[in-house]
Amino acid sequence: MSLFRQIWLAVIASTVIAFAGSFLASMLTARHYLEQQLAIKNNDNAASLALSISQLEKDPITIELQVAAIFDSGQYAVVRLTDPNGRTMIEKTSPPLAGNVPDWFVRIFPIASAPGQAQISNGWNQFATIELISHSHFAYQELWRGAFKLLGWFAVAGALMGLLGMQLLRRIKRPLDAVVGQAQAISERRFITMPEPAIPELKSVAGAMNTMVDRLKAMFAEEAARLEHVRREANLDALTGLANRAYFMNQLASALSDDDAAPHGTLLMLRLADLAGINRRAGREAADDLLRRIGGAFAGIAGAHPNAAAARLNGADFALIVPGTQDAAPLAEKLLRLLNDLVAAGLIDSERIGHIASGTYLHGQSAGSLLSRVDTALAAAENQSGLAWQQADSQSDQQATSNADWKKLLDGAIHAQRLRLIEFPVAGNAGQLLHLECPLRLKASDDGEWLTAGSFMPMASRLAMTAELDLAAARLALERIAAGASAVAVNLSGESIVDTAFRARLLALIGSRKELAPRLWLEVSEVGAFQHFAAFQAFCDALRPLGCRLGIEHFGRQFSEIGRLHGMGLDYLKVDGSFIRAIDSQSGNQAFLKGLCSIAHNIGLTVIAEGVHTPEELATLPELGFDGATGPAVPRN
Repeated sequence: MSLFRQIWLAVIASTVIAFAGSFLASMLTARHYLEQQLAIKNNDNAASLALSISQLEKDPITIELQVAAIFDSGQYAVVRLTDPNGRTMIEKTSPPLAGNVPDWFVRIFPIASAPGQAQISNGWNQFATIELISHSHFAYQELWRGAFKLLGWFAVAGALMGLLGMQLLRRIKRPLDAVVGQAQAISERRFITMPEPAIPELKSVAGAMNTMVDRLKAMFAEEAARLEHVRREANLDALTGLANRAYFMNQLASALSDDDAAPHGTLLMLRLADLAGINRRAGREAADDLLRRIGGAFAGIAGAHPNAAAARLNGADFALIVPGTQDAAPLAEKLLRLLNDLVAAGLIDSERIGHIASGTYLHGQSAGSLLSRVDTALAAAENQSGLAWQQADSQSDQQATSNADWKKLLDGAIHAQRLRLIEFPVAGNAGQLLHLECPLRLKASDDGEWLTAGSFMPMASRLAMTAELDLAAARLALERIAAGASAVAVNLSGESIVDTAFRARLLALIGSRKELAPRLWLEVSEVGAFQHFAAFQAFCDALRPLGCRLGIEHFGRQFSEIGRLHGMGLDYLKVDGSFIRAIDSQSGNQAFLKGLCSIAHNIGLTVIAEGVHTPEELATLPELGFDGATGPAVPRN
């Protein structure tokens, strides 16, 4: 039984006990008072009748008329006249009456009417004794009316006490509910704090739990900071903060092969011409400052383009991959201006500055072929005098499409429902199916090819059309679940979850088929979740009561933000494939991912690896703490 109900029962029981005690005391007191009044009345009336008869002639007819007169008034149950020897001379009786008072009330509260007696004289001699016993039905009726009045008063007082008690209990229950909610959140490994209530007993409990939560958060923050350091050591260049060669190659492979990657993009490389000479002439600190400036420029360009990645491949070589972009000229011009500024600052010899090369690629192209073409272009640039940018021969036949054309294409596909989901298995360590990962596909025309999400979602994002596509994906996922799928996961874009109208429509869509919601997995990319964190939290708060599974995909690049996920109530993380590639041979990433899994498990998250390509990678994952995996190496059952 809940504490709230127990308190309510205690209030009700105390009210009933108070009423019962007061009612009984009041009834007994009133009954005693009425009995006394009846006794006084009987004695007074007996004395009055005796005096009246004493003054009359003592013939039997006159006396009987006097007795009959008082008896016929209906107030007496017994009128008896006895002679000095105790013989009854006249006796008139009537049955006891209780009026409209219930018998049970009469039995519980009997009223005794004490007889009144007086002596009738005849001159100086005693003539007779008269005895009067009044009817008690008037007393019963008065006692019954008093009981009703008392009951009415207690009903009103009880209602007022109930309202007052309800307000008091609500006041107590609010902080109590907050304490219970915090305890439940902790049991679900969501570490939230609460305002301390004013009630001293609850304040101490809430304070202790808040202290525990703060300590746990501090522990997680320390562990997250340590693992972030491990991640940076394993994947980033210590001087510039850019990706190192191994990590960049993983990112490049993902951009070329991942199913949801953009269909085309640009790879750009920069090589400083005489880094060793700069070291000799200007010193190591000046050379390091030069490299940091170049690294900052690359990081700035990468940050301005979604899913772009920048790296320092070795001492003098820098690389930049920009998915979805074919025109490298603006990027190359920024880097050329940077190099000219460095010359003007005296950090680079104007005779030997550096060289830039770029090349476009198509999804599915091999990394080796792309690097070979760009390296050839870089060699051609090195053969030119001065600062040069060389573009590699393009193998892309991608045609530029205007925004208007894309809008028409997307509107047509949505209106004609030329949308579908394809499926990839996400399996647990024992080979069991966790869910089907179902990315969206779109057909530009009835006889066209099915386009991957990487082909149309960037343009949909630019045209603010992601909401309709994400709603279509959720609708198709529910239909697939209704058709028998055990669980289906779909990706939602960060731009969609910011839209309150989209959240309301998605909530209504899932709410209309609530029985399917527990088998629906909804995930948002790491970039979208942290870029729109408040909207993502509101999205999770709205969807969680329906029973959907909520998660973040492509996780890992912003690992330092994991502390913000404590109170989100998420269910799973999907770790970005760039950390998974060749994980069987990369000890640095193994340490990072093992710690990531440990922290995620401590806050109740399932951890799934994305983009697993080889059996060796798949076999390594359970040792690191992963709960499941998806990718080409995961067999389809």
